[in-house]
Amino acid sequence: HTNMLTVNGTRMSKSLGNGFLPHELFTGNHPLLSKGYSPMTVRFFMLQAHYRSTLDFSNEALEASDKGFKRLMNACSLLDKLKPSETSDVDIASIRQRCYDAMNDDFNSPVAIAELFEAARIINSVYDGKAAISVSDLKELKDLIQYFVYDIMGLKPELAQTEDLSQVMDFIIQLRSEAKSNKDYLTSDKIRIGLQELGIQLKDSKEGTSWSKV
Repeated sequence: HTNMLTVNGTRMSKSLGNGFLPHELFTGNHPLLSKGYSPMTVRFFMLQAHYRSTLDFSNEALEASDKGFKRLMNACSLLDKLKPSETSDVDIASIRQRCYDAMNDDFNSPVAIAELFEAARIINSVYDGKAAISVSDLKELKDLIQYFVYDIMGLKPELAQTEDLSQVMDFIIQLRSEAKSNKDYLTSDKIRIGLQELGIQLKDSKEGTSWSKV
């Protein structure tokens, strides 16, 4: 980012005491922050503003970026679980072209991110069985996510979605599935509610059960 940074709409100044150091964004050790935010959330937050525009830091804006980043990453994590159909009722090529147009427009990252959220919506719709995607469109969608989300934006999943936790969640989801098969809905609901209280949401579909951080 090359333009001015403000805090809650006000310029940073020593007299106002509203300045902060970069590491305070991560630790949350600042009176203006309710918690610390991950480096990926901060990166995503900065990408949501054009690099030549004024960037306004606020706890509310960081919180919104945290939720948006997780929503995008959760959708990306479902890509390999999508089942292609013979036909497609989604238009990936147009999204891809608009992403290229945004990047060619002086690295207009906010516009590109809006298109990536549209791609995320399509991923969720296909996963939920509300939309169909062909083999060729699915490949183009995967290439789109790889190129723009991971390569250009430099975004990547948080530690919460690493392989170790994924293995634990696979085990928990299997236990819940067995409980449901045995009509032990009390245990099934207890697992779901317990995970939700820990910030992990389960999502059931005809393809199985997936999980995401909330």
